[in-house]
Amino acid sequence: MSYERYAPTPVPRWRERLGQYWQLVRGDRPIGWLLLLWPTWWGLWIASDGWPPLWTLFVFSAGVWLTRSAGCVINDYADRWLDPQVERTRHRPLATGAVRGREALLLFAVLMLAAFALVLTTNRLTIYMSLVGVVLAASYPYLKRYTYLPQVYLGLAFGWGIPMAFAAVQGTVPPVAWVLYVANIFWATAYDTWYAMVDRDDDLRAGAKSTAILFGDLDLVAQGVLYALFLAALALVGQRAGLGAYYWYGLGAALLLVAWEFVVARHRDRDACFRAFLHNHWVGAAVFTGLAADFALR
Repeated sequence: MSYERYAPTPVPRWRERLGQYWQLVRGDRPIGWLLLLWPTWWGLWIASDGWPPLWTLFVFSAGVWLTRSAGCVINDYADRWLDPQVERTRHRPLATGAVRGREALLLFAVLMLAAFALVLTTNRLTIYMSLVGVVLAASYPYLKRYTYLPQVYLGLAFGWGIPMAFAAVQGTVPPVAWVLYVANIFWATAYDTWYAMVDRDDDLRAGAKSTAILFGDLDLVAQGVLYALFLAALALVGQRAGLGAYYWYGLGAALLLVAWEFVVARHRDRDACFRAFLHNHWVGAAVFTGLAADFALR
């Protein structure tokens, strides 16, 4: 009896390649896009005193996806030496050789050019600031070879959409925008430290650096300080921007969500630290919900 007719249908080559590229840009993992989107929307809503212009909202929302995807590509390209040695990343397309380095660089260029095309529809200041964003996104992945603070640099790169949002809406970047930017740096450093705690043992063996390694046994204390500074900076934003009760309710919810992360990750278990990292999506959403409600219900 022949079983040939029951053999699985082979996946077309083009579909397989698209799947590898989709995996390379983390299309199946939206958490990174959301962690960029929330602070960008914070900036857009404050700069606009509520709903931003629809085209500006589209430009920055699509731009966040494109630049985050490009950042993932260049990160994997830079980490070709590291990812095969780390349990969590050894199956990524560049680590396995399924995608070549030249393909990754070409994909990075296409994504960044698409993002830049969107920025070209904004004003001159925003266009100039986007060039700084390109440098931040392209250089971040190499920091883990030379410094223990790549998570801080990630905050610089991930939050650059905040001053750009003010530039696009107001044509200038006021002091409150920079306070919000600093708040995001504290936040990104904190949540990416949870992420680094997942890989700490593998990074130590491979010779990579991170804040999780720098903080050592004081990691939870350092995390507490970072989150406290993040919330304090957001409180200062609320005071400077004249935000009302709903914003403060949102900050209160964010505080409770952060406290839950420490309960979950207090034993530093890998899976728990990863859950704490993922949970920051809800922290960003809570802040945005309070912010948007405050403007909508005035």
